[in-house]
Amino acid sequence: MHPFRNAVEKQDLDAVRELLAEDATFLSPVAFKPYQGKEMVFAILRGAMRVFQDFRYVKEIEHGAEHALVFKARIDNTEIHGCDFLTMNEDGLIQEFCVMLRPMSAVHAMSEAMRVQFELIEQEMRGC
Repeated sequence: MHPFRNAVEKQDLDAVRELLAEDATFLSPVAFKPYQGKEMVFAILRGAMRVFQDFRYVKEIEHGAEHALVFKARIDNTEIHGCDFLTMNEDGLIQEFCVMLRPMSAVHAMSEAMRVQFELIEQEMRGC
């Protein structure tokens, strides 16, 4: 089991943070521009962990430094099927985190739920 999967399944936010490289990049299913930096990526992941309900990984695929963690979850009544694509650096830390979601209703539900989380993230990043 990948350490990130283990940390998420245990809801261990400290472990999630420790698995991120300082210059980690997050590729969102709803935003074209990547998000940069460990603290920003961690804030996004923490927000996602708050909005997903019944989150569970159902499959794990590994190919060298590349990992695909297939998941299922829901936001309210919207069922979500997705995949976290992780690229590890030479130190074994997550360098790139890319999320894909389906169906389109799930993308819309995630976008709306994360809009609220981004307001909180902006406040946290400003130190409010």
